Amino acid sequence: MNEQQKQINLKRHKRLATGLLLFMALIYIVMIICIEKNPKAWMGYVKAFSEAGMVGALADWFAVTALFKYPLGLKIPHTNLINNNKNALGKNLGDFVSENFLTSETIRPYINKLSVSEYLVDWLSNAKNQEMINKECNHLIKRIVHNLDDSTISNFLAQKGFDLTSEIRLEKLAGTALLYFVEHKEHDRLLNIVLPQAQLYVENNRELIYKKVVEKQPILGLIGGKSVTNQLISGITTFLQEIENNQDHEIRRELTLKLLDIVEDLNQKDDWKEKFDQIKEEFITKERINEYAADIWSRLKNDMLEKLDDENATFNVYVRQNISEMILHFKKDLELQENIDRYVRQYVYKVVLRNSKEVGTIITNTVEKWDGDEMSQKLELEVGKDLQYIRINGTLVGGLVGLLIYSLTKFFV
Repeated sequence: MNEQQKQINLKRHKRLATGLLLFMALIYIVMIICIEKNPKAWMGYVKAFSEAGMVGALADWFAVTALFKYPLGLKIPHTNLINNNKNALGKNLGDFVSENFLTSETIRPYINKLSVSEYLVDWLSNAKNQEMINKECNHLIKRIVHNLDDSTISNFLAQKGFDLTSEIRLEKLAGTALLYFVEHKEHDRLLNIVLPQAQLYVENNRELIYKKVVEKQPILGLIGGKSVTNQLISGITTFLQEIENNQDHEIRRELTLKLLDIVEDLNQKDDWKEKFDQIKEEFITKERINEYAADIWSRLKNDMLEKLDDENATFNVYVRQNISEMILHFKKDLELQENIDRYVRQYVYKVVLRNSKEVGTIITNTVEKWDGDEMSQKLELEVGKDLQYIRINGTLVGGLVGLLIYSLTKFFV
């Protein structure tokens, strides 16, 4: 019911109560005139009823009106009670609520019925809510990535990269990598790839080899240089084939030993350290690392934002799958739901009891801030209609009491 309808109802009931008072006054006047002109025994009873009814109506009108305002504008003591006692009413209301409603006995039955998990299960089962969670997660991640300070991130990456390269002993790293290369016979595999290509190259470039030989030894061109060259090429090809086919060839063993010597030199000799340090100083500078870090972060950030805008991107698919799995796990995990409900109940129970006095204080302070006249008007609007029945009842009860007193008086006097 809106405020306008409440005002209409209040006015209607006020008119009803006032009309009853006027009706009693009319009967009283009529009875006085009738008794004066043609008295009858029953007229005294009606006059007593109407007279007492007027008294009761006026008394209750005064009582009801005194709650909300000064009767007839007269500042009679103990009237306009709500306005004059607003602060005391607020304090009493606050104390009443905190002492009678916010106690362990009154709140425990309601808190024990509290089931947050049931609400969460219903809410999470809704496809629209799941989609909303996905979108909010996506927006949150995009906002975090977008608001990251680029210079701070790139400087952090650059500093970590520079610290890492400063700590790394490149000669040790090269020695370890080369040792791994030898121990796993990667150099043999490399030879197995290179040797066939070398043989093919020699066979396909016989003419070029002949020209190079003749350029170095012109006399061979006069005494059958091509024959000598062919023999040389055949010898080279045969030699390469022997190395390729014999996994225990002397050349392979010598290569292995040479590589192991290099590994030992890398780990023990300081001149290698100096060479690699010089390489680091020339190529791995702070300026270059800062450029690399800024470029890496810029590319990474742009790529992340592009992926976040694409619903079918791997990252978004991964997020949706994990959210769906978490929701499904939560719906099936009854123990988790019970633990959540138990925690929420305990927390709410403690918070309510701990702050019960604060609730009373809030009510008291809120009422103190209200305007007294406005508060009286609002209260009258809410309960004034029912209070008009007090006036009506007072009129009728007063009349009956007056009738009873008059009857007893006639009976005994």
